[in-house]
Amino acid sequence: MSNINWGIIGCGDVTEKKSGPAFSKVAGSSLVAVMRRDAEKAADYAHRHNVANWYSSAAKLMNNKNVNAIYIATPPASHMDYAIEALNKGFNVYVEKPVTRNAAEARQIAEKVMQNPNQKLTVAHYRRAVPMFLKVKQLLENKLIGDVRTVQIRMWQSRKPSLVANVVDNWRVQPELSGGGYFHDLAPHQLDLMLYFFGEPQYYSGFSLNQSNTTPADDHVSGQILFKNQIVVNGSWCFNVADNQTTDTCEIIGTLGRITFPFFGNYISWKTDNEEQTLNFTHPEHIQQPMIEKIVAYFNDEGPNPCSIDEAIVLMDIMDAFTVKR
Repeated sequence: MSNINWGIIGCGDVTEKKSGPAFSKVAGSSLVAVMRRDAEKAADYAHRHNVANWYSSAAKLMNNKNVNAIYIATPPASHMDYAIEALNKGFNVYVEKPVTRNAAEARQIAEKVMQNPNQKLTVAHYRRAVPMFLKVKQLLENKLIGDVRTVQIRMWQSRKPSLVANVVDNWRVQPELSGGGYFHDLAPHQLDLMLYFFGEPQYYSGFSLNQSNTTPADDHVSGQILFKNQIVVNGSWCFNVADNQTTDTCEIIGTLGRITFPFFGNYISWKTDNEEQTLNFTHPEHIQQPMIEKIVAYFNDEGPNPCSIDEAIVLMDIMDAFTVKR
């Protein structure tokens, strides 16, 4: 396989700018087909993005002989079934985050990957490839703030977070579709970066509750992780605060200072005994493009898997532990 010809299953909001156009901007990669259950919306997407083929059926898209890789961008409830079907049909697969609604479903995908050794699968924890977060990783590895002791994550948003796409059905707060609530939509970015920065966790626990009862989903989650290297992460996610109390912060505290950044912003600040500095970043126009470049290389045996299903299972185990009902 040299040119990766993509078919998108679920060409909704996340694919409009974050990912969709990038598939045809990466060398050796082309977007050749899209699918959405609403045929009119699928046709409109194909027309606006210059995609040759559109479908209202995933099965018909997978029968397109020009397609050799599948990107699954539907709500999480259907990720497992589509991923297994695509693997069984011989496709390499890229799955949006969260990879599934829970760790049990993710393990079923992992089992299918093992049964299909000629197929490859990557999970869309694309912040691993975004320059700003690579810079944070570099600063940590260079011991800018010494040995990391604790990390504090705070994601406090209103009942209608501005960070989340405003869609009519709001599937993100329907647990049967998303796995939970806004936590399941936003926290995978944050928690995966903790795993990417700090390695293997030793212990994790947490709880969740529905404080406002405005949706079926829990709107307050609290959790902690102890990593094997003795780094402690504490996280707080609340989606029912006043608009004037919203925050998105990560503070990494070390023996020599502190690094601070937002997960959904564009700066890194640090303070040590010797300096205090802020770096501003301009994110890629299509924020998943750096990740897609790595995936195309991986699918062509030219690089490692940028995020495996096994890594995603660890994340889902942590999310499951954090969302125990109280």
